[in-house]
Amino acid sequence: MQLDEMILISVDDHVVEPPTVFDNHLASKYKDRAPKSVRKKNGAEMWVFGERQLPNIGLNAVVGRTPEEFGMEPTAYDQMRPGCYDVNERVRDMNVNGVLAQMCFPSFPQFSGSLFAGTEDKELALALLQAYNDWHIEEWAGSHPGRFIPLSLPPVWDPQLMAEEVRRVARKGCHVVSFSQDPTGIGQPSLHDRHWDPFWRACEEEGTLIAVHIGSGTGMFFTSQDAPIDVMITNTPLSITNFAGDLLWSHILREFPDLKFALSEGGIGWIPYFLERTDYVYQHHKAWTHQDFGDKMPSDVFREQVVTCFIDDEFGLKNRHEIGIDMITWECDYPHSDTTWPRAPEILARCLDGVPDEEINKITHLNAMKHFNFDPFKHIPREECTVGKLRAQAGDVDLTPLVGVGGNPAQLEEGQVITTADIMRQIAPAFAGD
Repeated sequence: MQLDEMILISVDDHVVEPPTVFDNHLASKYKDRAPKSVRKKNGAEMWVFGERQLPNIGLNAVVGRTPEEFGMEPTAYDQMRPGCYDVNERVRDMNVNGVLAQMCFPSFPQFSGSLFAGTEDKELALALLQAYNDWHIEEWAGSHPGRFIPLSLPPVWDPQLMAEEVRRVARKGCHVVSFSQDPTGIGQPSLHDRHWDPFWRACEEEGTLIAVHIGSGTGMFFTSQDAPIDVMITNTPLSITNFAGDLLWSHILREFPDLKFALSEGGIGWIPYFLERTDYVYQHHKAWTHQDFGDKMPSDVFREQVVTCFIDDEFGLKNRHEIGIDMITWECDYPHSDTTWPRAPEILARCLDGVPDEEINKITHLNAMKHFNFDPFKHIPREECTVGKLRAQAGDVDLTPLVGVGGNPAQLEEGQVITTADIMRQIAPAFAGD
């Protein structure tokens, strides 16, 4: 397949919420208590919620910078490409990258909306969460039909409320909900607890996919404060294997056979061994562990109900049939440092060398359309959705690298590496001053 003929749907990107997120969907009686974006005297911008200062205005939203200026900030909107927080500019950045559609995870509310879950006043918490969902569905995703897969956040403190919210947003056309890879990490029962069953049932009945992003619940994976930051960057995606193990050996997939989960930003190269290992464990240990998959193997259930996602994974694509060709999806990770913007088609094409066109179409967009319940062709003619057609609309998009807006957390000596502690010092100034 020619590069310009591909149609790309990314199932993992991120929105940096603009200051107006609660302006239009929150009842007036709550507005004084809603999170607010403030600018401090030192120039840092952050969300303030009650007594809490939230530094995650756009953690690692460094797209467009030179690699030398990557870091875990920014701490202000003017340190970012406008496409991070302005939906019209995001679409322009998608066009120049040849990307038809994105699904955008939240920033300051955290992946599973745990910011709201920590609010003592649960009436306020639910109002804020629903206002956020309505903003995301109607203003962010709804502003450009066919360009965004809508994603909702769940009220994780109450599984019955979670079920009701799944049904409410489904009526608005949203059939994906974000959930935690480790609910105990946000103070909730484990994945194995029957506590969550009303939520699973509602998702199954509504055809709502549950997206589980790396770092949700557990946070980024740090081994020690003096470890090179490369350790965290390498290991955090692999932490999704712990969730995959929990999910596969729990009751969930077997008792809710039409329910689907997505392992967001977890990569796919590790999956063949994981599935080989789960089948081995089942065959060798089921007599005393009492697991029962009936006439299936654990790997069969995984391939039927778990959607897998990758950014750049040549080894995984070589083993795509062991993973499950009908469940593999692609992601861009805009605006984070792992993103392949603005050369995603070129980088992806290298991984797809020798892959038949039918399989390329599944990986690049058809699987995403099916599992995320999303049809962009209702809004945009298919022939206008290709890499070539989208890039033809983007001739005036400025690709000049951002220089001098942030990055290097310390003056390092030659040969010195950046550690976890260096990164923490980098974002600390956001808390200083008034």
